[in-house]
Amino acid sequence: MSTSGQRNLITDVAGLRVGNANDHKINSGVTAILCDPGATAAVQVLGGAPGTRETDLLEPHNTVQSVNGLVLSGGSAFGLDAASGAQAYLREQDIGFEVGPHRIPILPAAILFDLINGGDKDWGRYPPYRELGYQAAANASEDFAIGSQGAGLGALTATVKGGLGSASFVTPDGHVVGALVAVNPMGSAIIGDTRHFWAAPFEIGGEFGGLGMPSPMPDDSSDLRIKFRDMQRGGANTTIAVIATDAALTKAEAKRLAIAAHAGFARAIWPSHTPFDGDLVFALATGASGRKPSLDAFVDLGAAAASTMSRAIARGVQAAQPDPRDLMPAWSTLKD
Repeated sequence: MSTSGQRNLITDVAGLRVGNANDHKINSGVTAILCDPGATAAVQVLGGAPGTRETDLLEPHNTVQSVNGLVLSGGSAFGLDAASGAQAYLREQDIGFEVGPHRIPILPAAILFDLINGGDKDWGRYPPYRELGYQAAANASEDFAIGSQGAGLGALTATVKGGLGSASFVTPDGHVVGALVAVNPMGSAIIGDTRHFWAAPFEIGGEFGGLGMPSPMPDDSSDLRIKFRDMQRGGANTTIAVIATDAALTKAEAKRLAIAAHAGFARAIWPSHTPFDGDLVFALATGASGRKPSLDAFVDLGAAAASTMSRAIARGVQAAQPDPRDLMPAWSTLKD
């Protein structure tokens, strides 16, 4: 039987905390994931329009073996400032990579495009993302809100509002897998004009409505729903995510986990990984279980990464809350 973790959040993976910070005026926000202690990390980018910071150091052949956290932010390139704020918070806690007398907090980051979402982006000389990053890190805890929160606050899909989603899963071998995702794709997470989610086959316990797949499938189910199709849309999207486990993994194995998690995008969003999405998955392996998976268990881990990511995507969309400025309806307002 498929089983989620106690919270059904990425923080079911021991050693992780998550914090959100929101700016409702600009309709954007930041989500910080902190690793206590550091975690082995990797990244895989499959979208054609990514925006990132410090992702090169995550490659298996590079020196730094662990990170102190990750930052997901709205704001397009402006949002990369959020990592500096989260870094400042960790520096105040004397947390970071030790180099002589210095400690340098390592927080790779990724951004999504939410500039066209009804918020007031006239923020003056400097955007607010650095302070939002600091606040998100300061807010980090094992319990956090999903939906219209943090990096998912101003997110949109092709058909409904996006949002911040999370889910967890316990594998047959007893390892915990968790996903966190800010859902802002060019494509759609729901099937045609229905309320049914593409991720429905992986749902556990009615966690995103319990609607299952439509029967029969609607005639328009394979039609592409494309966000902002009638305007110049380059980079105006992106789904950014974290997949995590308590298994002990190398950086190369963590990268393989990130690759597997991208299958969750493809099962939950149609289309995904387009030239106008910066689709990215970070992977974190905390090693809190003290166990390294066998080869067979690692196959299960990869499958769980994909299914858990799909569930997190649907949960983020399902939990989004309506706002008077919305350019897209919230899923909760759709009619059957």
